Parts: sequence; structure tokens; C-alpha cells
Amino acid sequence: MTEFWDRISAVSPDPPVWIVQAAALVALAIVLIPQTWRIARNVVTIAHEGAHLFVALITGRQLMGLRLHSDTSGVAISKGKPTGLGVIAMTFAGYIGPSLLGLGAAFVLGTQRASAVLWIGIISIALMLLMIRNIYGFASLVTVGAALFVVSWWGTGEQQVAVAYFLTFFLLIAGPRPVLELQRSRSSGRARDSDADQLARLTFLPGIVWVGLFLLVTVGSLAMGAWRILVPVQ
Repeated sequence: MTEFWDRISAVSPDPPVWIVQAAALVALAIVLIPQTWRIARNVVTIAHEGAHLFVALITGRQLMGLRLHSDTSGVAISKGKPTGLGVIAMTFAGYIGPSLLGLGAAFVLGTQRASAVLWIGIISIALMLLMIRNIYGFASLVTVGAALFVVSWWGTGEQQVAVAYFLTFFLLIAGPRPVLELQRSRSSGRARDSDADQLARLTFLPGIVWVGLFLLVTVGSLAMGAWRILVPVQ
């Protein structure tokens, strides 16, 4: 247990500027290139559904299960009141979850705790495995969790730093894209039961306002996270 805690709390080496810049550029390329985005979007879905589950848990809802699908969609199932602040918060959490996770990681990196960023991901995925209800979802979680564990346990300090910065930049940069994709789907009538439209039915605000709030949080998180990471290394 002592060794485990030492790994999580270990102080990371101060990264060279080029590693931070390279991590940001690779993350940006993966988000922008359609072929890589189709694969990497699975990681965003994991964070999206994990955010639903986390907020459902802290608002007192009963967690029932989680499914991740090969088309990068997913569903987090919980049981509780069909209306009220709890279900509104849970529904709102999905699209902003990856960005807020990236923002939190950016602040952890600011304390030179790159290993902690990786272990937060590993522990979160391990907890989500308890809720998974389909084979593809299980395989997705195990793949991502195993990759993080290999780097965390056997990687050098420099490798852990590079991966932690890449993962943080990826979550921050990727956050707004699903929101834009959501609005395109809504505009063509292909997302009538989206999170934004569910929120519209739960509140007096129309779906487009909720999409705007998703975008505000995700873009704001990107700006704040990038500032938190990049300013100290300039």
C-alpha cells in the first residue's frame, strides 16, 4: 500500500516545453482528423458516461448499469426521481464531463503530479467496470485502463509526464467537438432524445440553450486548462 501511494503522490519531473507542445499538437491532430477521431471518441464517451454516473451517485440516485457501444454512443442507467435538480444535474453532466475532467487534470499537472492524473483515470475506469453491462463496453474500459496502468507502473517519469499531458490536452480539446456534433444532429432531426432535449423537457429552457451552455463550459474549460498548463512553462 505504501508503494502504491508513493506512486500516486510522486512529484513529476518538470517537462521540457517541447513535450507539452507536442502533446497538445498530437491531441489536436487526433481530434481534427476524422479517422483518428472515430477511435479516440470512445475515450470521450467513457468520460461522458462516467460523468453521468458520478453525478447520479452524488445526487442520491441508484446506479443500475452502463453500456458503451461501437458507434461511440453510450448510456448510463440510474434509478430515482424522474424530475428535479438531481436528474437535471445528472443529464447536464455528460457533455461537460470530459472537459471538466481535463480541467481538473490540468490543475493537478500544475502541482507536478502527472502520475496522479494517470491513477485517477485508472481508478475511475476500475469503478466503471463494476457497472458495465455489455462486452464492447467491457473491452473498451479494459483497453484504456490497461494502457494507463502500463504507463503508470512501468513507464519512466518522462513517459508518464508525456502521457498525462497528452491525455489532459485531449480531453480539453475534444470536449467541444461532441457538442457541435450534437447540434448538427439536432438540426437534422436525428437527436430528438439527446441530453439537451431531455433537459428542455425537464426545464423551461429550450434545447438550443442547453447546447449553448454545453459549449460555454467546454470552450471555457479548454481556455482555462490551456492557460493553466501553458503559462507556467513559457
